[in-house]
Parts: sequence; C-alpha cells; structure tokens
Amino acid sequence: MVEKVKLGEKWYILATESPADESRRVLKHDKTFALFDRFGDIEAVGLGEEGIYHGDTSFLSQQELQIEGVRPMFLNSTVKDDNGLFIIELMNPDLHPEGQEPIAKGLLHIFRAKLLWNNACYEHLRIVNFGLDTTRTTLSIDFGADFKDIFEVRGFHRERRGEYMQPRIGADELVLGYRGLDDVVRRTRISFDPAPDRLSDSRAEFQVELAPKGEAHIYLTIGCELGETASKAPTDYFGAFTQLNESIGREMKSRCKIHTSDPLFNSWIDRSTSDLVMLTTPLKEGPYPYAGVPWYSTTFGRDGILTAREYLWIDPGLARGVLAFLAANQATSVDPERDAEPGKILHEARTGELADLNEIPFRHYYGTVDATPLFIGLAGAYYERTGDLAFIRGIWSSIRNALEWIDRFGDRDGDGFVEFARYTESGLAQQGWKDSPDSVFHQDGRLADAPIALCEVQGYVYEAKLQAAKLGRLLGEPPAFADELEEAAARLKRRFNDVFWCEEIGTYAIALDGEKKQCKVRSSNAGHALWTGIATQERAEQVARQLLGEDFFCGWGIRTIPEKEVRYNPMAYHNGSIWPHDNALIADGMARYGLTGEAMKVFAGMRDVSLYMDQHRMPELFCGFDKRPDEGPTLYPVACSPQAWAAATVFYLLQACLGLSFDPEKPQIRFRNPQLPPFLDRVEIRDLAINGATVDLMLQRYPNNVGINVMRKEGRAEVVAVA
Repeated sequence: MVEKVKLGEKWYILATESPADESRRVLKHDKTFALFDRFGDIEAVGLGEEGIYHGDTSFLSQQELQIEGVRPMFLNSTVKDDNGLFIIELMNPDLHPEGQEPIAKGLLHIFRAKLLWNNACYEHLRIVNFGLDTTRTTLSIDFGADFKDIFEVRGFHRERRGEYMQPRIGADELVLGYRGLDDVVRRTRISFDPAPDRLSDSRAEFQVELAPKGEAHIYLTIGCELGETASKAPTDYFGAFTQLNESIGREMKSRCKIHTSDPLFNSWIDRSTSDLVMLTTPLKEGPYPYAGVPWYSTTFGRDGILTAREYLWIDPGLARGVLAFLAANQATSVDPERDAEPGKILHEARTGELADLNEIPFRHYYGTVDATPLFIGLAGAYYERTGDLAFIRGIWSSIRNALEWIDRFGDRDGDGFVEFARYTESGLAQQGWKDSPDSVFHQDGRLADAPIALCEVQGYVYEAKLQAAKLGRLLGEPPAFADELEEAAARLKRRFNDVFWCEEIGTYAIALDGEKKQCKVRSSNAGHALWTGIATQERAEQVARQLLGEDFFCGWGIRTIPEKEVRYNPMAYHNGSIWPHDNALIADGMARYGLTGEAMKVFAGMRDVSLYMDQHRMPELFCGFDKRPDEGPTLYPVACSPQAWAAATVFYLLQACLGLSFDPEKPQIRFRNPQLPPFLDRVEIRDLAINGATVDLMLQRYPNNVGINVMRKEGRAEVVAVA
C-alpha cells in the first residue's frame, strides 16, 4: 500500500491558484525584493505573491495603474540585462472621459521605470500625447499594504495578527502602518512628486493636461520602514538610479568575464552573472547569495554553499562570505525546536514577524543533514582556489566543530553513515536537498521511516574528511589528525560501496531507512556520488550510463527520478522534475571520472533549456516531460526565478567540460583534457585571477582537442594543460 503525503505538511508552498502572471518581473537590492506583473503592477490575485518585500514582510501588496478608470494596454516590458531597471511601455485604450471628447487608442504613450535602492522602490512615470489636440485625462494608482509575512503569502495560517495603524495622508505622502504581535512597527511610506490632485488611504489621482507632443512626469518613492522612527528615502529617483548603476558597475567589473562564439549562450552567461550580482546581499561577514525570489530570499546554508562552489572559479570572494557567515552562525547547543546541535551548520535564517514570535522555527533553523559536510567541502575547495590559509585558520575551529558534529550527532548509532531525523513535528520531515515530504521512499512507494541515511550525504562526508585532513596538515595539526580522517574516509568509501550499491536497480540506493534497509529507488542522488568521488570507477561509469538513459534523461536534463519509479511525476517538486544545479553537479562528477563526453550531453541539454526561458533565466526547476520537437520545456508553476544555485549552473558546467582547476601555491591554472560542446567554437575568459595574477585566455575547439591561448598575463602564473 502506497503511503499518502498530507498536503498539510506544515511548510508546503500552497498553490491553490495559478500565479498572477507567468511573465512576472523581479527586482532585488540588498534585503528588499519586488515582484511585478508585466504591466508593472502588483495585483492581489492568483497566489498573491506579487509585492514589495523587506525583511520577509510584504510592504506593498497592491499597486495598480489606471487611466480613466481602466487598465492601459500593454506594449512591452523588460528588466535590463544588469537587473537594475524594470522598463514598461503602455498605451491608452479607447477612452470616453466624462464631458470630454473621446481619446482614440494609442494616442497616449505611458512609460514606467522602476528600481530598488536602499529599502525603497523608485518609479518614474511619463505620459506623452502623440495626438494633434490637447488632451485631458486622469491617471490613478491604487495602493494596498497587508504586511503579510512571506510564510503567510506561502499559505501559512495564523490565528491572530497584529493591528493596522491609522493611515497618515499628507499633501504629497501616504503612510500605511502595521504593528505586529512582535510589537515592531512596519510602515510603507509612499511619496509623490508632484503632489497628487487627490490622495486617499488607497488611491492617488493625477489630472493630466497634455498639449500635442507634450509630456508629463510623475515620480513615486515607496519606502519600507522598520521600527518607530520615521524616515524619508535619502535620495530622489535620479539619485537612486545613478547610485545603483555605479554599484552594479563595480560588482560586474570585479568578476572574471566570459564571452563565447555563441550569442545565445552569451545571453545565458550574462543573465546568470546579473542574477548572481542581484541575489548577493552584503552582510557583515561578507557577500552572501540569497537563495531565490520570492520564497527563499534569505540566507540558506545548503544553497549558499553550493552556489559558491559552482561560482568559485569566477569569484572566490563569494565562497569566503558564505563560509564566514555560516561559521559565525554555527549551532552551539542542542535545541530540539530548531533541530540544532553543536557544530551543525545553518539551514535557513528568517527575520519576519513569524520568526520573531517563534510561530515558525526558522529564525535560525538547522534542519539540514548536508550543510555541515558541504561547509567543510567548500572550505577545502576555497583553499584550492585561493591558497588563503589565513582565512581557513580563522574558521578552523568551526571546521573542527563541524567534523565533531558529523561523528557525534550525524552518526548517532555509530554505523559509519550520517543520518537525520527531526526532533519535533514542526521541523522538516526531509532534511536533504530533496526536502519535500515524499522525496525518500521505497520501491513500492512507501515513505522511508527516519532516521534516514541519504546516498549523496555519505559522499559529502567522504569529501569533507579528505578536505579537512589536507587543511589540517597545512595548519600544522598533529599528523595523527589527518591520518585518522583519511583512514575514516577510506573506510566510508568501502562501506558505502558495499551497503548502498544495489545490483537489482543497477545504481546506488537513494537511502537507507531507519531499519538500515535499502530504499531501492533510482535517483539523481546517485550522481552526487560521482561529484564527491566516493563511487568506484566501474560504478561511476554504470551510474553515468543510467542517468543518460531515456528513463532518466528527457532531452532537457536528468530527472530527479526516472519514469519507471512508482512515485514518478514530471510535475512533482522532487519526484520527476529537473533541477539545473543537480545536473551541474552530476556533470562535474562525470567529468571527474573521465566521462567528459557524457558531461557535455548534460551541458547541451541545459543550454537548450536556456534558449526557451524568459530572459534566458534558468529557474529553480522545471517539469520533467520529454523533450518534443519545436517545443520548450514545461515550467514548474511555483519555482523561484531567479534562484542562485540555478543561476550558477552555467559556470560549473563550463568548468566541468574544461577540466579547469587551480594550484595557487605554484601558482597554476590547469586544464585537464579540456573539451567544448559543439555549440561553442571559442570561449574567451578575461580577468581570471589567481594569487595576485590575472590572465586572459582564448580556448578554441578543434576536431580532436581544444587549443588554449594566453592573450594577456599580469603577474606570476602558469597556464598548464594536464593529461
């Protein structure tokens, strides 16, 4: 009998309706993000996810522009390539103003431009009369602020809420407020220039008179304020526009740059770069990539680590920021409500009203089994990229504590494998990266009982112990410390291949359940055993062949589980869908075992996906339906887009195929049997930095190899092709 999963699993994202607009536009700056429809509006329909958010709270839940009481007609909208500015173009429909001559459609052009800067949304609204006569019309904007926590927007039900404050209406300003049950005042301050002709607590109206070819301009600033102290936005629209452009320019300039012979591939690269710049938030410990908009726009341990790992060769500073933040927020005690244990690495941190009141456990929540070994793995990879031993020394105590967690709390029964089980019903039932409640099951569809030992997690632990051994030697730890870690890793590899390999399904079982029985399910999790190196060569080749078979590989990418598994559903979050970051890790694992041709097949599938995605933006996931001629992939309706580890996918896929690695001590940039897929004839890499040196490289694909040309070199560094 197949066990059913309750929709009421507490942290499930409810999808009772379709999203309001599948072509929604996203802006983010620091800890503020906004979702608009293609008209530039915020409509309280569909899932209700559109809005301006700050600190996990919706500060604006409605903004609708009308002309003469009706919605303008849509012409075009786009977010600029650097993600800084959202541009919308509209025109009037046929209008019949009371007491005036009709206005034929298309005489009035309405231009909107929106940007985010320092906790505020700035908007420029311009209306131009292309008619031959003077025109008088009324523009109105409806506003609303429900101050819902992001978890309420996701479907979480509360018995009580705080109180809405009396709106304050001035000549050119509207202030909407809410005092939460946490006694924190949250205000939305909407300022206008010029002042509206009429202003209420929900609408601003402007009477506009336009001579032929005349134009009028309206500026709005929507500020998000926390606490009792009122404040005005520190600048105007043009000041914010200038400062934002300068900030984005600095960030883009500081990164390694990639340009190829394929313009469409370049669009994917450029959008991914811009998305990572936008999602990265400066914290006191350093830059941190927020996981994704809208549902995960905060610090996530696993997501931050894997994003930084994929992007490491481009910008190692991101990994440094992730490691520093996670070290500073490592658990120090047992706290069952937060699934916290000493040495454990953070799963997610939230800052809204529900987190402040502990109505949700996610203020600092540690219910992830994999972030802790992945943290150590990232530390080792960061050193291999940078040689920054001083920084590693600064977080060494956190690495030691993470190692202790693996052996003491991760492996509670001492069987050599790391398992998980939540402490309370409020915690996440599944604590691997596939964390939907039905993601780990047996061959007949029964859900696995905890404690659960996931296939991929054992590989993460294997890599963590090897990396920690290497770092320990560099830091002068006693030789026995590193020797013991290496011996433990070798034992784990032998035992993993003995216990997790399942001849019946021809791959590694997805997990062991609480009775140490194999969950005999084929899954993409097995591909992570290649990524970490815990698989044997023979079995790695067998896993790779299976993952690229028709049952798994749909043409766009590798499904999370294949078609023949009992819980397969191409529209399920983790049971048949396709995740770009999952595919990137698997491709890197294939290349690790010399299967670069197989990795390029994954690369080609992901490149084809990017051609069909809006703005060439790779989403969190998409549905796993078979690729059909002249059709694009099927979108997943509540996927985050942008999502950090999906944005970083393209860089890791390219690195995998090039066999690119670094030795900062020599220093060397190394290419091991580099290959390029058929859609890339040339790849130019500029400002690739290592140990104070920078190089510009040109890689050219030939019939039997890839040529590597050094176009510029500053400082001491070698470029080496490794057999």
